[in-house]
Amino acid sequence: MLVLATLGFAVNFWAWALLSPLGPRFKESLALSPFEQSLLVAVPVVVGSLGRIPVGALTDRFGGRVMFPLVSAVTIVPVLYLGLAGHSSLTALLIGGFFLGVGGTAFAVGVPFVSAWFPPERRGLAIGVFGAGMGGTAISALTTVKLVDAHGMANPFLITAGALAAYAVLAALLLRDAPGRTIPAESLARRLADTARLPITWQASALYAVAFGGYVAFSVYLPTYLKTGYGLTQADAANRMAGFVLLAVAMRPVGGWLSDRIGAVRVMAGTLAIVVAGAAVQATTPPLAPAGTIAFLAMAAALGAGSGATFALVALLAPANKVGSVTGVVGAAGGLGGFVPPLAMGAIHGAYGTYALGLVLLVLVATVALAFTVTRVRRAAAGRGSGVTGGGTMARA
Repeated sequence: MLVLATLGFAVNFWAWALLSPLGPRFKESLALSPFEQSLLVAVPVVVGSLGRIPVGALTDRFGGRVMFPLVSAVTIVPVLYLGLAGHSSLTALLIGGFFLGVGGTAFAVGVPFVSAWFPPERRGLAIGVFGAGMGGTAISALTTVKLVDAHGMANPFLITAGALAAYAVLAALLLRDAPGRTIPAESLARRLADTARLPITWQASALYAVAFGGYVAFSVYLPTYLKTGYGLTQADAANRMAGFVLLAVAMRPVGGWLSDRIGAVRVMAGTLAIVVAGAAVQATTPPLAPAGTIAFLAMAAALGAGSGATFALVALLAPANKVGSVTGVVGAAGGLGGFVPPLAMGAIHGAYGTYALGLVLLVLVATVALAFTVTRVRRAAAGRGSGVTGGGTMARA
């Protein structure tokens, strides 16, 4: 079930990220401003993020066996639209990108689905492994531009639609919800209201907005940043972005595993400190080799591990029948955290001709998140058991 869920997450994220590698191409062919290009790649992010709130709550009610095939099937429609007709104007791209955001909601399906299959002391690693499905964005980064160059604009979209259709059928046939899964009896509105009153909802949301939001922001905007700031070719920039994504993906299970061993709060504090240092270095716009590359890879590893640690907290502290609802809100916060930076970076570069100020803002935000982690979050987690703060498992707590 974990493998199937991870596969579904990867395929849907592959679709969700299709527009990002093509951003520079659309900028040239449609004469887009830096802000318009940023808006183009950000729209699927914000829709996919906000959509996680109702999708997470629906997953609590209907289970991943229903929701995974449904989300995958619905995502096929905007993928085909963008590939066949929706790439001729900015308006058409924004409409397609809006509905493409549905693919991003798959995350809120997978976390409660996977969480229900594992005991508390193993959920950090399990959800970290599932979170590695965000590597679907790397598939898009590595293949989209090459497929367009070789076979035309429609090709990558048609291939992705085929993969979504195949997964929807596979999931409908093979996925099973965990035995004894807790099904909430309350209405959707009541469950969302109860979720909003849980402290873990907002604590995890704040952390995920920085950790996963930073990952999303870099994964969608890094090709533009490298092409504009360092003069790289579109293909080279996309390949480097794929390296960033793959490292972050690889570190997400590591973050979950470390959270099971030493505690999610300690992992979050360490990863945020690395983000502060990496962003501070990159704010000086150092040469790409080696300083810039080291800074970006350090941030990729930290953001991936921090994303895994955040949901180790959620899986341990959220009530079993509200994991999906909490995941939806937290996932939305993470996606929204990735929505603002590309717009800000485009606007800052358009106004000042440099990205330095945007990276300084990342330093400040990550510093505030670090302080929040070692104070409020640490105190809240300490009241729930040593398996959260470190040195043991929830079973001992």
